[in-house]
Amino acid sequence: MNKPLNVAQKLIKTHLLEGEMTPGKEIGLKIDQALLQDATGTLVQLELEAMGLDSAKTEVAVQYVDHNLLQTDFKNADDHVFLHSAAQKFGLWYSRPGNGVSHPVHMERFGKPGKTLVGSDSHTPAAGSLGMLAIGTGGLDVAAAIAGQPYFVKMPQVMGVKLTGKLPDWVSAKDIILEMLRRYDVKGGVGKIIEYYGDGLKHLSAMDRHVIANMGAELGATTTVFPSDEETRRFLKSQHREEDWTELKADNGCNYDLEDEIILDELIPLIALPTSPGNVVPVREVEGKSISQVVIGSSANPGLRDFWIAGAIVKDKSVNPDVSFDINPTSRQIIQNMIENRAFANLIKAGARFHQSGCMGCIGMGQAPASGTISLRTMPRNFPDRSGTKDDQVHLCSPETAAASALTGKITDPRDLEKLFNLKYPKYEAPEIDIINTDMLVAPSKNTEELSLKKGPNIKTLPHIDVLKDSYEVPVLLKMKDNISTDEILKAGAEVLPFRSNIPEISKFSYTVIDETFYDRAMEAKNQYGGHVVVAGENYAQGSSREHAAIAPKYLGQVAVIAKSYARIAWQNLVNFGILPLEFTNPSDYEKIHQGAILRLEGLRDDVKNGNPIKVHISYKNKEIAIEAMHSLSVRQVNLILKGGIINDFKEKLAS
Repeated sequence: MNKPLNVAQKLIKTHLLEGEMTPGKEIGLKIDQALLQDATGTLVQLELEAMGLDSAKTEVAVQYVDHNLLQTDFKNADDHVFLHSAAQKFGLWYSRPGNGVSHPVHMERFGKPGKTLVGSDSHTPAAGSLGMLAIGTGGLDVAAAIAGQPYFVKMPQVMGVKLTGKLPDWVSAKDIILEMLRRYDVKGGVGKIIEYYGDGLKHLSAMDRHVIANMGAELGATTTVFPSDEETRRFLKSQHREEDWTELKADNGCNYDLEDEIILDELIPLIALPTSPGNVVPVREVEGKSISQVVIGSSANPGLRDFWIAGAIVKDKSVNPDVSFDINPTSRQIIQNMIENRAFANLIKAGARFHQSGCMGCIGMGQAPASGTISLRTMPRNFPDRSGTKDDQVHLCSPETAAASALTGKITDPRDLEKLFNLKYPKYEAPEIDIINTDMLVAPSKNTEELSLKKGPNIKTLPHIDVLKDSYEVPVLLKMKDNISTDEILKAGAEVLPFRSNIPEISKFSYTVIDETFYDRAMEAKNQYGGHVVVAGENYAQGSSREHAAIAPKYLGQVAVIAKSYARIAWQNLVNFGILPLEFTNPSDYEKIHQGAILRLEGLRDDVKNGNPIKVHISYKNKEIAIEAMHSLSVRQVNLILKGGIINDFKEKLAS
């Protein structure tokens, strides 16, 4: 008799190509769909070019333009032309600038229960809301999947979270994921798939589930999974795609590696304080603080209901004159539906500033808040300086809390609106059929061989990456604390992201949030020593899937990172670009390495290949000691590291 399986196990089992479903063991998965966005997609397309790909091998692959929408000079505009030409050349769908944010648009137009999806964006797990196995990863992994290769990941544990009851008035899906972050912080989901089940699901729409699955990335989870049920069918029917629905639910009697329960009736409005999505407290604890900005939108609250509820709250009222009330609509389709249900008019009349459909302030692409003020956002992240304002004070909250606070000019528990404005909680009724808009989706070309890539002057071919050497003697250029994010390693924003297809230029921003002298010191070390290493605490490089946080330091000569532990995507990205991710055998040895020390590594290739302890000789202030480090790479990853990364490996396979 077959063992009862949960939803995550069913998805993995039906796509398993290599390995066994034992937590911690590497598995290879067949990938059905791929998602690219423009902040990372330019690099992916350059990688596909370097690999010599003729045409995408996945069932569906889509290139979205949703991050770098500001066209203050030629760079972003040139990249849009390049991405369109690359999508045509390699057989991808192309979502034009202004069409919408990748994750909800993909859910509406392409997502299918039971399918696998990899995306070059860490919030790709949002598609788990439809009963998909959707994983955010580095662009090289996505490029390999598009080229027909398996996607490799360590088999996660599956954590079952039972949802019971029903959300109270003024509490919504954002408060569910904030409650998870309050319990588990930003690394509590590392090495896990979060699977939600229970009677409480019948009260959560597909887009409510999207909110929860999207921000599962902030827990560090490999992905988030929901069953495909009648609500999933209702959503696909509303998108004129009911034929794509299949039921997918856990077997009776299935088990989870870990379990938790959230009683929805007991939840209250929550808010994440600066500067971490895991810094969550009840809104009551910080209410009354003055604010200067409220932003509603992004992939973390993208549903029509999220904009409708904000519009219903501010209907026939005016937002506080001290507050900039910014609306980032999810897509052109959402705008049309907002016009139909009056949300657009309610928000505009109340004083909202409408922006184009895209990520915008979520990735620091405009909408920077005033200095020394609080910004409330329905977005997924509030890492330091991500907004574009140094020492920013970004708080993350639900649309209800955001809209209530926009009216009062201070952080406000939305439950207080009943006494402040005599306002009962507005009840949303979803339309049976949405207005559908696919005008800005460009289908793949059928004649890819006749097409060529259109490269502007800012688009540079990827630099060559050397193989791993047997010995190094290099300085420690930076020693960092726990939970360093990719935004701190390679910042986002309007100043930096236009260089995403120009590695020599974007490398100048490496680690500048931590140390503005890093680039100059790295170039000096590259010339004098041939490279450098950096040292970190736990959960190094959490957050974005941005592989620029690996390739830019690699361009500057980064040989290795030595850390107590790594975020999953960053760890994979380091390997893919030939940077050796080492871990302290004894975590207390972290204290023995100082910035400025010289590290000597010898016999490295054999030790890496054979899984031996790696001796690290440390010279600092005329003293020399030795510690041991280790790696947790699979045999496949060892092979990649020795060759200098996945591109060199793929070229070798093509040549043979």
